[in-house]
Amino acid sequence: MKRRAYISAVAHYVPEKILTNYDLEKMVDTNDEWIRSRTGIRERRILEPGKATSDMAAEAVKKLCKVRGIDPLEIEVIIIATVTPDMFFPSTGNLVQEKIGAKNAWSFDVAAACSGFIYALSVGTQYILSGTHKKVVVVGSDKMSAIVNYRDRNTCVLFGDAAGAVLLEPVEDGDIGIMDFMLFSDGSGADYLKMKAGGSLFPASLETVVNDWHYIYQDGKTVFKFAVTRMAEVSVNILEKHHLSGKDLTLFIPHQANQRIIDGAVKRLGIDYDKVMINIDRYGNTTAATIPLALSEAYLQGKLDVGDLVLFATFGGGFTWGSALLRWGIPKPKNPIQEEKK
Repeated sequence: MKRRAYISAVAHYVPEKILTNYDLEKMVDTNDEWIRSRTGIRERRILEPGKATSDMAAEAVKKLCKVRGIDPLEIEVIIIATVTPDMFFPSTGNLVQEKIGAKNAWSFDVAAACSGFIYALSVGTQYILSGTHKKVVVVGSDKMSAIVNYRDRNTCVLFGDAAGAVLLEPVEDGDIGIMDFMLFSDGSGADYLKMKAGGSLFPASLETVVNDWHYIYQDGKTVFKFAVTRMAEVSVNILEKHHLSGKDLTLFIPHQANQRIIDGAVKRLGIDYDKVMINIDRYGNTTAATIPLALSEAYLQGKLDVGDLVLFATFGGGFTWGSALLRWGIPKPKNPIQEEKK
């Protein structure tokens, strides 16, 4: 039987502080109706000052180890997908390793913006498939509030902070596990969604600070148009490759960037909304954390059982986009959590 990697555990962490649309009305020229109608977001979580991306990631991985019943010392690799590392170096993965006591693991970061988790998941999967590793942790974690300009009403309403983590392990059962990935990038989109300063091209200076170059910049219309097309396209293509359609899916977990982008992908797939995991209304766009966060909540709500067909799809700055197809391998929880009423 061919070896596969499967997700053997999933967990997430969100900060306690909630920033609502009504809170934003007091900070910038916007309002609840405008935000909801254009994005689908009503609130987002904000990490407290003095805490960073690695803190959220570490909490998610601690929960992951607890639900799987393993010691952090059993973890062999930690891959962190993020665009908000605590610092350029050492890697956020190294910081998480230390915070959770995973002394036997080696670690590194992956930067692919909102596509980071699926990119990192594909990398982690290869370590399992090669037979070199048996326990690989993949985390999507971003403190977006650290790079959001709360004077820019076009971007500050979109983002929140969170972390989600999965454990990859090998399985010989051909009926479960990660089946395939489709990953893409297009560097011509670099100027439309970026953080201009802070790197080697524009290191921190009076000019970069005064001009707000250390915050997210987004050309909303261009990004929206590209995202709607690519995320829908890659979702359909990976299913067609395996002679499947949207009707075969148990659950579709799209990147939670904008409700209208999700709507476009759902329409293209031709599936009902009861097969779509959506939590953008409560968390906003948490960048690399959106898919593992949504996956964790879907599992806890009892929406997944062994053998269910699941599709991930994402789009991010760079441009980057991609999809992942898998058969779920964890039994439904005995006491599912009631989904929060919207």
